[in-house]
Amino acid sequence: MTASSAWLHQLAHLNFYRARHGRAPHKPLLLLVILELAEKGELPSDTLVLTAELAYRFDTYWIVVRHRRTQPPDVRMPFHHLTNDRVWTAFTADGSKSLHRTVTTHVQLNPEFVACVCDPAFREQARRILVATYFEPAERNALYHLLGMAVPSDDEIARDASFESPDDARLAGREGRFRLEVVPTYNYTCALTGYRVTTIGQGTIVDAAHIHEFSDSRNNDPKNGMALCKNAHWLFDAGLWSVQDDYRIIVAVDAFSENSPDQKPLAEYHGSRLRLPNDQSLWPDPKHLAWHRKHKFLGAA
Repeated sequence: MTASSAWLHQLAHLNFYRARHGRAPHKPLLLLVILELAEKGELPSDTLVLTAELAYRFDTYWIVVRHRRTQPPDVRMPFHHLTNDRVWTAFTADGSKSLHRTVTTHVQLNPEFVACVCDPAFREQARRILVATYFEPAERNALYHLLGMAVPSDDEIARDASFESPDDARLAGREGRFRLEVVPTYNYTCALTGYRVTTIGQGTIVDAAHIHEFSDSRNNDPKNGMALCKNAHWLFDAGLWSVQDDYRIIVAVDAFSENSPDQKPLAEYHGSRLRLPNDQSLWPDPKHLAWHRKHKFLGAA
């Protein structure tokens, strides 16, 4: 058996907890995240640290299974327990082997596993095995769309699944993809305020905000999005601020009153420049900004 075949077999036979609602999805979801990191060239060759950014990606994939899980996602569980599947070895901050998920801070990746996931053909097979083995039909439908994969014909059963219709499953997958493409691109930082807070338990304070609102546009192109903290997102959707084509911020100063003794008030952002991703190809599209100024902004555009 080749190394690739051995690892595919391992992925198809993960040690998992059989919960009341089926196989626990934590390990396969985190492995799908790892495969994506490898595809993007962002997977370290040896040591993987537990970060809020990793937690955010895991939480985004969790969207497809949250209908059957009563507990919120906790990336620490699969991050620690994939040690039992030889994917990696868990360690604590002082370099000791970890005995519990609450003290695991980083893992040492199995070099054979890393070599396999660097192969595109392996990643494709691994994704198909993980999705088909550990998820319900409608969940598979959502994951295929999140991963950008063609839906196999035998997954037409998702049309009759109680979770959601195929259209809704497709939407859940594409919404997850939108979050993954927008928020990390902005380095988990609010494009208006520059505020950045991340935690292992909750991920990030910023949202993937649509510029041309999704209910009207049905558009999950990352150029129709910005990373915004909760307050900035609410203020943007309310039309209290918008963005010019040159990415200068405009504020509808006559449309609201504010009191902000301990932080920068919204009015003072008028004329400043939006914080943009390093990748210029993912900057907000002016046509979406124009829509927001015309249909949402309460000031003079």
